[in-house]
Amino acid sequence: MLTRLSPLTDLATQLRSAAFPLTQDWGTVDTWFRSWVAQTGLRTELRDWLRSLNHKTAEAILRSSRETTTHFAWCLRDSPNEPFSFWLHEYKPLEDWREGYADTVHNHRYHFCTTILRGNYLHERYTTTRDRYTGLITAVQLRRRTLCQTGSCAVMHADEFHRIPEAAEQTMTFLVKSRPVSSSSLSFDPTTGVGHRHVPVEVRLGELATRL
Repeated sequence: MLTRLSPLTDLATQLRSAAFPLTQDWGTVDTWFRSWVAQTGLRTELRDWLRSLNHKTAEAILRSSRETTTHFAWCLRDSPNEPFSFWLHEYKPLEDWREGYADTVHNHRYHFCTTILRGNYLHERYTTTRDRYTGLITAVQLRRRTLCQTGSCAVMHADEFHRIPEAAEQTMTFLVKSRPVSSSSLSFDPTTGVGHRHVPVEVRLGELATRL
């Protein structure tokens, strides 16, 4: 999707040339990501690239992007033959947030690295207690709460749990995600004490006919 030389192309080239499966050494990806973020002009480059989108590229971004309860997730690059994808998250004003997965304590099916391009958010990391039979979360304990500012970076592995309870106006982040390493993710609502397992539609498709 990105066809001209840019910092995004530089990062994609480095990730594609890795001599190891990215999901097996995401710590090295995080090191590369932080070095790449330290370069000047990332936000300007992204802004210029978005302004120069042709119709075909813009349509491809719209098809792959989605709205969540707390933010818009814009898919900037997601090629099936690459072991990563690039995303821009645009956080909504707090009054527009809805209850749901994003503001519960949750993990993801993939690893990711992220940097804040604009604004800030409160980031909480948790340890969890799970039911031995269902695997669902039954309790959580706050491990660390950090107010992350513009320019800060973070890495999350698929087995780690976190929550973003609030974000400043016009906060935007850039993320590089791995391909999924598990078929589902978990969430826990601290208010209701209810845990859930989340299985995406693409995983369920193979069993769709048997459920009909």
